[in-house]
Amino acid sequence: MRKIYTNNNRTNMSIIEHLEELRVRFGIVFTIFCTITTLFLINIKNISFILEKPALGIKFLQLAPGEYIFVTIKMSVYAGIIFSSPFAIYQIILFILPGLTNKEALYIIPTLIMSIILFFIGLIFSYKILIPAALNFLISYGSDIVEPLWSFEEYFNFILLLSFSTGLAFQIPIIQILLGLFNILSSNNMLYYWKYVIFISTIIGAIITPSTDPITQIFMSLAILILYLSGILILKSLKK
Repeated sequence: MRKIYTNNNRTNMSIIEHLEELRVRFGIVFTIFCTITTLFLINIKNISFILEKPALGIKFLQLAPGEYIFVTIKMSVYAGIIFSSPFAIYQIILFILPGLTNKEALYIIPTLIMSIILFFIGLIFSYKILIPAALNFLISYGSDIVEPLWSFEEYFNFILLLSFSTGLAFQIPIIQILLGLFNILSSNNMLYYWKYVIFISTIIGAIITPSTDPITQIFMSLAILILYLSGILILKSLKK
């Protein structure tokens, strides 16, 4: 029979009991991952339509036998990983919480929660702003010369790369908070280097956006700069 250990009965736990608890929590996360993946597979047609929505007027092709089947499996697995990650973080918090001091818990738990929220905000920002801007540029460029016919697999890889890289870029305030909490850099130091951040954000925006259009890179650079300033404001509120 599986047992989840609470804070009251973890004081004198052996290594074997800790490993058992870790196994149980991993089992919970894996079950949630499988459930979400299955739900996406069942509704994969609607999910495909949602992903195709930003590419208005584009005809997608299946360039190899079974390509769409493999792409839908890949889509479902990635969705399972992304949407089960909050539950995984929650189980990690429950596992490490008894070993944390009150001060450590006060900082670490909100930071982990904020990290999840910022990642999903990054995904939404990518889907609503970056992806349409990039696709509009790519579709319109040379549209009077060539007709755009895209592979659905390559299109999904494009969406995945841009969305995931944007979600990671939205972790900038988390990195700043950690640097401030560990007294590596203060908010004043970060504010002093804001001119360099503008230059670096432009480079990062060009690197993590798979399209070469300037509009997408400008949007990404502005988002990075706003996130950087937000991190400074949070540190100042914490007097760091």
